[in-house]
Parts: sequence; C-alpha cells; structure tokens
Amino acid sequence: MSTDPRSLPHHRPRLLVLVLLGGTAGTSVRHATAEVVPVWHDVPVGTLAVNLVGAFLLGVLLEALVLRGADVGQRRDVRLLLGTGFLGGLTTYSTFALESQRLLDGGPAGVGLAYAVGTVVAGLLLAAAGVASARRWRP
Repeated sequence: MSTDPRSLPHHRPRLLVLVLLGGTAGTSVRHATAEVVPVWHDVPVGTLAVNLVGAFLLGVLLEALVLRGADVGQRRDVRLLLGTGFLGGLTTYSTFALESQRLLDGGPAGVGLAYAVGTVVAGLLLAAAGVASARRWRP
C-alpha cells in the first residue's frame, strides 16, 4: 500500500510558503549582517556570527518544540517557519566552507584552521547550550 504523495507534508503549499517566508527573512538578515559587520584580520566575522547565533537559536527552538509535544500542527509550522526557514536562511554552511578554503589558501594556515575548526566546535557547543537553555526555561 502506497501513500498518496499529496498527503506528505512537503507537498503542502502552505508549509512550503512558511519555509519560503522564513528563509527570505533569514537570508535578508544574513546579507545585512555581512554588509554591516567588517572582516577582521581576514576573518569573515559576519558569517561566523550568524552561524554561531543560528546554532544556539536552533538548539533552543528545536528542544523547546520537542518538550512541548509531537511535531504536528502549530509546532510543525513554527519549526518550518523559524527553524528550517529563518534559521536555515540565516546560517550558511556553503559560505563558511568557501571562506574557510580561502583563508587556508590565502593566508597563514593557522588563521584558516582556527576559523574552520573553531566555527565547528563553537557551533556544536552553542547548539548544546541552546538545548540546555530550552530545558532550563521549560514551562
């Protein structure tokens, strides 16, 4: 027995619109951050900032939603709008990878390596801190 594809969540236009709206806003904030936050000693601080803030906020958001119940209805809508959409648009793995490669190729290896490894480690720690924060704030 097969499932009707139209019943799958990713085939529902309303849910796709939530991701689109959130992604548009998140991407706009990321672009504005990159324009406003200066590069410091060749390190793209804007990309670093959005990725680290995004990791923390995604940890908070997803844990808070899990603690409140199943991923259905309004919780799913919030996850798609803010998690997949806004925070997915805010953060950027591809730009991080490209900037890391450029730092490794074009400058002191220590700077590129510190940026690449530091971003990943700090992102993991901040995501964990976000999860812990959501657990602490649990209603």
